[in-house]
Amino acid sequence: MKRCPTLEHEQALWAKGIRYVAGLDEAGRGAWAGPVVAAAVVLPPRPEVACALRGVTDSKQLSAARRSALRERIITVALTWGIGCASVDEIDARGIAAATRLAMQRALHRLNPSPEALLIDAVALPEVALPQHAFPFADALSLSVAAASILAKTERDGLMVALDSELPGYGFARHKGYGTRAHVEQLRALGLSAHHRKSFRPVRALSLEA
Repeated sequence: MKRCPTLEHEQALWAKGIRYVAGLDEAGRGAWAGPVVAAAVVLPPRPEVACALRGVTDSKQLSAARRSALRERIITVALTWGIGCASVDEIDARGIAAATRLAMQRALHRLNPSPEALLIDAVALPEVALPQHAFPFADALSLSVAAASILAKTERDGLMVALDSELPGYGFARHKGYGTRAHVEQLRALGLSAHHRKSFRPVRALSLEA
């Protein structure tokens, strides 16, 4: 049976008097093109929030239409939320791990009120002086992180659809910059765009074929 995210981790912190708990997740870390996008979500410290956000789970388990509908509900229910991005240039200069942390820090800076503790999907933020718990599959376990995963995914998908209008030959609206067979064929036909991550080994390999 598939497990739904709960407020277990949040409630443990609320019980200690920590009211503002931010869930953090990213989208696009493994893509070959486009930015990496992070979202941070602070839910009201009330157990009934779980009912208001019924259906919210790891964004990868949801259809695009369902993610879009849940995005609106999350934005309405959340106490505060923020989006942060790191560009292709930052990814190539810093590496994807550092760029992901940078995007998460930017998302955190958009929160008001500021968080007092963090729950993060797998990525620790040593640069942030807050109590934090980073653990695998947090987007499937913590409701705050699941909500952040949906906001990050829908935001990035929207950016890639807009990029498809700018560069229609690459199919960004379909594969969102990930390394699909169609994307490989388009890269071989058109070469790299300014939005491709040249530091990624598969992308470099394709550029050498040109």
